[in-house]
Amino acid sequence: MNWEDARLFLAVARAGQMLGAAKSLGVNQATLSRRLTALEADLGSKLLFRSTTGCQLTEPGRRLMDALELAEGPILSAVAQVSGEALEMSGTVRIGAPDGFGVSFLAPRLPMLMDRYPDLRLELVPVSRTFSLSQREADIAVLIGRPRQGRLAVRKLTDYALSLYASSSYLTAHGTPARLEDLAGHRLVGYVEDLIPTPELNFEREISKTWRNALAISSAMGQFEAVKAGAGIGILHDYIVTPEDDLVPVLPDVRITRSYWTAVHENLRSSPQVGLVSRFLTEIVAQNRHIFTPQKT
Repeated sequence: MNWEDARLFLAVARAGQMLGAAKSLGVNQATLSRRLTALEADLGSKLLFRSTTGCQLTEPGRRLMDALELAEGPILSAVAQVSGEALEMSGTVRIGAPDGFGVSFLAPRLPMLMDRYPDLRLELVPVSRTFSLSQREADIAVLIGRPRQGRLAVRKLTDYALSLYASSSYLTAHGTPARLEDLAGHRLVGYVEDLIPTPELNFEREISKTWRNALAISSAMGQFEAVKAGAGIGILHDYIVTPEDDLVPVLPDVRITRSYWTAVHENLRSSPQVGLVSRFLTEIVAQNRHIFTPQKT
């Protein structure tokens, strides 16, 4: 099997379409299609179902992709060592993350990585749900809590804290609760209960068994914006709240702690690009550790 043809196949398998892969590789789409047909003939097996909407892997194609991803990292590293040149960081890495972390923390810091590696293309999917790494929904997933299943390489990023907040305008109009029991008389903001993607996000029941949302929003950033606008009292990430938001801690002794973890499918753990982005995540979180678990005043 020709390694160059295998590399082209891997790009198409990751992109899910011929045109996108051709653009990222800098080759003609017709040439790319012809090379893949030659690879299938060489192996005697159909690797892709091609259609106008994209490419779908066959079962042999899936097995070949898994094998190539395991081999890719060591091959590229060996080439770099023999040639004495640094690895060229190009291609696409997709990061899946909870929306609070992805939107407020990660998105503003990704330009630092883009400046260092201008040929590297990044995709950020900031949504409050779990990601299937085996189905390539993401190359790297930032998760709330340690994953227990799957062929994954996992690493803890950081603990983080959440507290009760309300806008000063809301508290002026409705008063400030002095005890947990007083929350029952206030408008509360939280998640849509039957759409909570993971038990770790069920903060409300941890604070009060009688918590009842007056406004339910299925995203952390949506809740933040609603509380900031005076909708009520919500459980917000401490690292998202800034002095400019005019948000006031409510019952400051009440605090919830969770953890962020990164997960990579074991087939990608030797990928230089994925390893680079994983190290970048660890680096920027370590530099900002103080905002994730701030000291109460």
